[in-house]
Amino acid sequence: MTSFIIKAHEKRPVPTSWKHDSECPFCRIIRGEGTAFKVYEDEMIVAVLGKYAYSIVSNRLKTEHGVDILPLRRGHTLVIPKTHYSRVSELPAEFAAAIGMAVSKVANALALALENTALNVVCNQEYAQAVPHVHYHIIPAPRFDSPSPPLAPIDKVDHVVKPLTQKEMHKAEYESREELDDDEAAELLLRIRARL
Repeated sequence: MTSFIIKAHEKRPVPTSWKHDSECPFCRIIRGEGTAFKVYEDEMIVAVLGKYAYSIVSNRLKTEHGVDILPLRRGHTLVIPKTHYSRVSELPAEFAAAIGMAVSKVANALALALENTALNVVCNQEYAQAVPHVHYHIIPAPRFDSPSPPLAPIDKVDHVVKPLTQKEMHKAEYESREELDDDEAAELLLRIRARL
């Protein structure tokens, strides 16, 4: 994260819609209004595979911001509290505790189901937060023992490989995303749930 981007977020007022948003895509999932592959659910938390959470989000973002979102990798899961708070720093203690337990439980099941213990767990607050509802991403790391999509060609200068810029790396990561089809999502869901 570069300092000029961080500076742009300092003392930024939070939009009113972030506080109370009846169209929040995660609140819609919680109310049962959106399609979701639910990996885990209890009275305080819901965890969903990225495919359907993002299809609801991307419809909204595509309309409002001109972007589309796909899960980073197969198994990308979102863990969402069943209460609408935009900032994790404002989340009531009982929901913070519940989401911590759910993240651990789902991460363990996901690691076992994918036979990959390398995970990235992320929660953004305002900065890089696309949906103004607290949520954690559990993202399986790439497998280095399996084929991966080809990256953009790398320029060579005097037989030395020129490294990709940060922008080129982000572009290559974004372009390598694939949509999870319904059958694959259903099969993955069963594998994860069996390990909860």
